[in-house]
Amino acid sequence: MLVPGLWMPAAGMLPLAARLPRAYAKRFYGYRGRDSFEANVERFARFAREALGEAPAHFIGHSLGGALILDTLSRHTDIRVASALLIGAPARGCLAGRRFARGRFGRWMLGASQSRMLEREAAWRRPQPLGVVAGTRPLGLGAALQGGLPGENDGVVRVEETAVDGMTAQALLPLGHSLLVVSARVARIAERFLAAGRLE
Repeated sequence: MLVPGLWMPAAGMLPLAARLPRAYAKRFYGYRGRDSFEANVERFARFAREALGEAPAHFIGHSLGGALILDTLSRHTDIRVASALLIGAPARGCLAGRRFARGRFGRWMLGASQSRMLEREAAWRRPQPLGVVAGTRPLGLGAALQGGLPGENDGVVRVEETAVDGMTAQALLPLGHSLLVVSARVARIAERFLAAGRLE
């Protein structure tokens, strides 16, 4: 199950999906990023139940799509999981998003998803593996418009914002935020994680 980031169509996950083995049946989930994040969690839960039934699935999400996966699977424990991989996901909120929301245009662009940008705790309490991939090259709208972000970051999400208590492993790559989802290296990491539950 592949979920794109904010403002991206489900097809935004196609470059990554194309690099994953054909043995995996790929399903894509698109959502309206400006809608209420809580409402999107409930919609995604319904979609997952209908699409997967009783079969466990691997979940891969980029950016806000990763946060959507984390929150949905944490709240709806009846959804069966084989593994989850979050790529550049603002699990603990997003400073760049909060800064962006200070302006009228930013508030309009983020819409009701602004609440997910607030600082928060993030934890994974399922027994199945959770992997986190974070970028360390500050190339992104957040860095360009806001004069940089503190600490290691991918230009939009800081590495510390991607950390999830209870995660199985975290991989740091010298990539900007948008490039994470089209990177061949990330695809290789994802393939290894789906097969063995490890990032290294």
